[in-house]
Amino acid sequence: MTVLSPAVRRAPLVDHIVISRSLATDVVLVLAGVTLVALLARVEVPLWPVPISGQTLGVMLVGASLGARRATAALTSYLLLGLAGLPVFAGGTGGLLSVTKPSFGFIIGFIFAAAFIGWLAERRWDERPLLSIAGFFGASIIPFLVGVPYMGAVLASLGLAHDPRTLIELGVTPFIVGGVIKWVIAAATMPLAWRVVRAFDRAGKP
Repeated sequence: MTVLSPAVRRAPLVDHIVISRSLATDVVLVLAGVTLVALLARVEVPLWPVPISGQTLGVMLVGASLGARRATAALTSYLLLGLAGLPVFAGGTGGLLSVTKPSFGFIIGFIFAAAFIGWLAERRWDERPLLSIAGFFGASIIPFLVGVPYMGAVLASLGLAHDPRTLIELGVTPFIVGGVIKWVIAAATMPLAWRVVRAFDRAGKP
Protein backbone atom coordinates (compact mmCIF):
# COMPACT_ATOMS: atom_id res chain seq x y z
CA MET A 1 0.00 0.00 0.00
CA THR A 2 1.48 3.36 -1.00
CA VAL A 3 0.98 6.87 0.36
CA LEU A 4 -1.09 7.62 -2.74
CA SER A 5 -3.58 4.82 -2.20
CA PRO A 6 -7.19 5.93 -1.61
CA ALA A 7 -7.33 3.36 1.17
CA VAL A 8 -5.06 5.49 3.36
CA ARG A 9 -7.15 8.66 3.08
CA ARG A 10 -7.45 10.51 6.37
CA ALA A 11 -9.17 13.66 7.54
CA PRO A 12 -7.28 16.90 6.85
CA LEU A 13 -5.88 19.07 9.62
CA VAL A 14 -8.96 21.19 10.24
CA ASP A 15 -11.10 18.13 11.05
CA HIS A 16 -8.82 17.42 13.98
CA ILE A 17 -9.56 20.88 15.36
CA VAL A 18 -13.27 21.54 14.80
CA ILE A 19 -15.71 20.30 17.40
CA SER A 20 -18.41 18.99 15.08
CA ARG A 21 -18.67 17.99 11.43
CA SER A 22 -21.73 19.09 9.51
CA LEU A 23 -22.80 20.94 6.40
CA ALA A 24 -22.88 24.17 8.40
CA THR A 25 -19.32 23.51 9.55
CA ASP A 26 -18.23 22.91 5.96
CA VAL A 27 -19.79 26.22 4.87
CA VAL A 28 -18.03 28.10 7.66
CA LEU A 29 -14.70 26.46 6.80
CA VAL A 30 -15.09 27.26 3.11
CA LEU A 31 -15.85 30.90 3.90
CA ALA A 32 -12.88 30.97 6.28
CA GLY A 33 -10.71 29.68 3.45
CA VAL A 34 -11.98 32.39 1.11
CA THR A 35 -11.31 35.02 3.77
CA LEU A 36 -7.76 33.81 4.42
CA VAL A 37 -6.81 33.87 0.74
CA ALA A 38 -8.42 37.29 0.29
CA LEU A 39 -6.57 38.72 3.29
CA LEU A 40 -3.21 37.29 2.24
CA ALA A 41 -3.80 38.60 -1.29
CA ARG A 42 -3.67 42.10 0.23
CA VAL A 43 -0.30 41.41 1.87
CA GLU A 44 2.61 42.57 -0.27
CA VAL A 45 6.26 42.31 0.68
CA PRO A 46 8.76 44.38 -1.33
CA LEU A 47 11.05 41.95 -3.12
CA TRP A 48 13.17 41.91 -6.26
CA PRO A 49 12.20 41.83 -9.08
CA VAL A 50 8.51 42.24 -8.12
CA PRO A 51 6.66 42.50 -4.79
CA ILE A 52 5.50 39.19 -3.36
CA SER A 53 1.88 38.77 -2.25
CA GLY A 54 0.61 36.16 0.17
CA GLN A 55 -2.12 34.97 -2.19
CA THR A 56 -0.50 31.73 -3.34
CA LEU A 57 0.62 30.90 0.19
CA GLY A 58 -2.99 31.24 1.31
CA VAL A 59 -4.12 28.93 -1.49
CA MET A 60 -1.69 26.20 -0.45
CA LEU A 61 -2.44 26.46 3.27
CA VAL A 62 -6.20 26.42 2.65
CA GLY A 63 -5.85 23.41 0.37
CA ALA A 64 -3.79 21.41 2.84
CA SER A 65 -5.89 22.38 5.86
CA LEU A 66 -9.36 21.84 4.37
CA GLY A 67 -8.80 18.87 2.07
CA ALA A 68 -9.56 18.61 -1.63
CA ARG A 69 -13.36 18.97 -1.59
CA ARG A 70 -13.66 21.99 0.67
CA ALA A 71 -10.54 23.62 -0.76
CA THR A 72 -11.99 23.35 -4.26
CA ALA A 73 -15.20 24.94 -3.00
CA ALA A 74 -13.27 27.69 -1.21
CA LEU A 75 -11.13 28.69 -4.20
CA THR A 76 -14.05 28.44 -6.62
CA SER A 77 -16.03 30.71 -4.30
CA TYR A 78 -13.05 33.05 -4.11
CA LEU A 79 -12.95 33.32 -7.90
CA LEU A 80 -16.71 33.86 -8.21
CA LEU A 81 -16.83 36.45 -5.43
CA GLY A 82 -13.99 38.32 -7.09
CA LEU A 83 -15.80 38.29 -10.43
CA ALA A 84 -18.92 39.51 -8.66
CA GLY A 85 -17.00 42.63 -7.70
CA LEU A 86 -15.65 41.98 -4.22
CA PRO A 87 -12.07 43.28 -3.88
CA VAL A 88 -10.59 39.89 -2.98
CA PHE A 89 -7.91 39.55 -5.67
CA ALA A 90 -4.33 40.75 -5.29
CA GLY A 91 -4.14 44.50 -4.89
CA GLY A 92 -7.75 44.67 -3.71
CA THR A 93 -9.15 44.23 -7.20
CA GLY A 94 -12.21 42.40 -8.49
CA GLY A 95 -14.99 42.57 -11.07
CA LEU A 96 -15.87 40.86 -14.34
CA LEU A 97 -13.14 42.72 -16.21
CA SER A 98 -10.64 40.65 -14.25
CA VAL A 99 -11.02 37.93 -16.88
CA THR A 100 -9.40 40.26 -19.42
CA LYS A 101 -6.25 40.62 -17.34
CA PRO A 102 -3.25 38.48 -18.32
CA SER A 103 -2.90 37.32 -14.71
CA PHE A 104 -6.44 35.96 -14.32
CA GLY A 105 -5.39 32.48 -15.43
CA PHE A 106 -3.37 32.14 -12.25
CA ILE A 107 -6.54 32.60 -10.20
CA ILE A 108 -8.15 29.76 -12.16
CA GLY A 109 -5.04 27.71 -11.49
CA PHE A 110 -5.45 28.31 -7.76
CA ILE A 111 -8.49 26.04 -7.76
CA PHE A 112 -6.50 23.13 -9.15
CA ALA A 113 -3.53 23.84 -6.89
CA ALA A 114 -5.71 23.82 -3.78
CA ALA A 115 -7.46 20.61 -4.86
CA PHE A 116 -4.11 18.97 -5.60
CA ILE A 117 -2.46 19.74 -2.27
CA GLY A 118 -5.74 18.97 -0.48
CA TRP A 119 -5.80 15.53 -2.09
CA LEU A 120 -2.21 14.92 -1.03
CA ALA A 121 -2.93 16.18 2.48
CA GLU A 122 -5.69 13.60 2.79
CA ARG A 123 -2.92 11.05 2.22
CA ARG A 124 -0.65 12.58 4.89
CA TRP A 125 1.81 14.30 2.56
CA ASP A 126 1.48 17.52 4.57
CA GLU A 127 2.41 15.71 7.77
CA ARG A 128 5.72 14.29 6.58
CA PRO A 129 8.49 16.84 5.92
CA LEU A 130 9.97 15.36 2.72
CA LEU A 131 6.59 14.61 1.19
CA SER A 132 5.40 18.06 2.26
CA ILE A 133 8.28 19.64 0.36
CA ALA A 134 7.46 17.62 -2.77
CA GLY A 135 3.70 18.18 -2.52
CA PHE A 136 3.85 21.92 -2.02
CA PHE A 137 6.37 22.21 -4.84
CA GLY A 138 3.83 20.60 -7.14
CA ALA A 139 1.09 22.89 -5.85
CA SER A 140 3.34 25.89 -6.50
CA ILE A 141 3.81 24.88 -10.13
CA ILE A 142 0.14 24.27 -11.00
CA PRO A 143 -0.98 27.94 -11.20
CA PHE A 144 1.73 28.55 -13.80
CA LEU A 145 0.51 25.64 -15.91
CA VAL A 146 -2.83 27.42 -16.24
CA GLY A 147 -1.77 31.03 -15.82
CA VAL A 148 0.99 31.25 -18.41
CA PRO A 149 -1.06 29.85 -21.34
CA TYR A 150 -3.96 32.11 -20.30
CA MET A 151 -1.58 35.06 -20.28
CA GLY A 152 -0.46 34.11 -23.77
CA ALA A 153 -4.04 34.01 -25.02
CA VAL A 154 -4.83 37.45 -23.57
CA LEU A 155 -1.66 39.00 -24.97
CA ALA A 156 -2.40 37.45 -28.37
CA SER A 157 -5.92 38.90 -28.34
CA LEU A 158 -4.40 42.32 -27.69
CA GLY A 159 -1.95 41.94 -30.54
CA LEU A 160 1.03 41.86 -28.17
CA ALA A 161 4.04 39.57 -28.16
CA HIS A 162 3.18 36.17 -26.72
CA ASP A 163 6.08 33.94 -27.75
CA PRO A 164 7.46 31.48 -25.17
CA ARG A 165 10.38 33.73 -24.23
CA THR A 166 8.09 36.67 -23.59
CA LEU A 167 5.71 34.57 -21.52
CA ILE A 168 8.54 33.23 -19.39
CA GLU A 169 9.93 36.73 -18.87
CA LEU A 170 6.53 38.11 -17.89
CA GLY A 171 4.79 35.20 -16.20
CA VAL A 172 7.49 33.01 -14.68
CA THR A 173 10.88 34.60 -14.05
CA PRO A 174 9.68 37.55 -11.91
CA PHE A 175 7.88 35.19 -9.53
CA ILE A 176 10.51 32.51 -8.96
CA VAL A 177 12.05 34.01 -5.83
CA GLY A 178 8.71 34.74 -4.19
CA GLY A 179 7.34 31.38 -5.24
CA VAL A 180 10.23 29.53 -3.62
CA ILE A 181 9.78 31.49 -0.39
CA LYS A 182 6.05 30.68 -0.23
CA TRP A 183 6.69 27.04 -1.12
CA VAL A 184 9.19 26.67 1.73
CA ILE A 185 6.92 28.44 4.22
CA ALA A 186 3.95 26.21 3.37
CA ALA A 187 6.04 23.03 3.36
CA ALA A 188 7.43 23.87 6.80
CA THR A 189 4.18 25.16 8.33
CA MET A 190 1.96 22.11 7.84
CA PRO A 191 4.21 19.45 9.44
CA LEU A 192 4.73 21.83 12.36
CA ALA A 193 0.98 22.41 12.64
CA TRP A 194 0.43 18.65 12.74
CA ARG A 195 2.98 18.30 15.54
CA VAL A 196 1.10 20.90 17.57
CA VAL A 197 -2.26 19.18 16.96
CA ARG A 198 -0.83 15.76 17.87
CA ALA A 199 0.69 17.21 21.03
CA PHE A 200 -2.67 18.63 22.10
CA ASP A 201 -4.36 15.32 21.30
CA ARG A 202 -1.92 13.44 23.51
CA ALA A 203 -2.21 16.02 26.29
CA GLY A 204 -6.01 15.72 26.23
CA LYS A 205 -6.03 11.95 26.61
CA PRO A 206 -6.40 10.57 30.14
